[in-house]
Amino acid sequence: MNAAQHTDSAPVALVTGASRGLGLALARTLAAEGWRLVVTARGATALAGAAAELSALTEVVALPGSIVDDDHRAHLAAAADRLGGASLLINNAGSLNGATAPGAEPLPRMADFPLPDLLELFEVNALAPLALTQLVLPQLRAHAGAVLNISSDAAVEPYLGWGGYGASKAALDQATAVLAREEPELRVWAVDPGSMRTAMLQEASPGEDISGEPLPEQVAPLLLGLLHHRTPSGRYRAEDLAALPAPAPATVPAPALGRSGR
Repeated sequence: MNAAQHTDSAPVALVTGASRGLGLALARTLAAEGWRLVVTARGATALAGAAAELSALTEVVALPGSIVDDDHRAHLAAAADRLGGASLLINNAGSLNGATAPGAEPLPRMADFPLPDLLELFEVNALAPLALTQLVLPQLRAHAGAVLNISSDAAVEPYLGWGGYGASKAALDQATAVLAREEPELRVWAVDPGSMRTAMLQEASPGEDISGEPLPEQVAPLLLGLLHHRTPSGRYRAEDLAALPAPAPATVPAPALGRSGR
């Protein structure tokens, strides 16, 4: 379905961190299926390039900014509401170390982690996704929609150097699990996508060859299988989702997740 063919009844997804990597791959997959999109990322130039590509497939509203900014989150929620309300929220935007200064150590040890950076890390990876979810919840409830939070294996495995990142993702996992219990009419997922050939992994592994890791475009359909299968709320790993049967192909998805098949 191209942009000229979309209808106002096509469902709406809000995707953060959508200018590159997994976020862009998820947005591409949704756009190809006919979803209308609200996308955001911190880099305005990269986001504009992504939006130009996505706009060839569907209606796109691109709003650059940081998800830790209260006003920016409000603008994102309002944009989705103007399109008719989000049926899907993908909290993908994240930070490796919370550092804003160039040249910061990619993965500082817990004993040496600068506290301002650690605070920023938790704001980006845990608090901001929850705050955005709170704003979008009325829309998701109206559509019996879904929240997809991008987690990590570092949330459950004590990898050296990954303590700050892993702890922030563990906090996101717990918030996801509680939200799922509190919102039984929604689908609420935390997903560990596994290692991927992304700029973030390369930043965390300077000098290492990551060419053997899967591309985000290979992982995105696995994650969106949760949506197609109306999979129960919970925490999942992409490698386990690969075992799910492939959903029937469709050019236009259901307008909302709905309550049937729960």
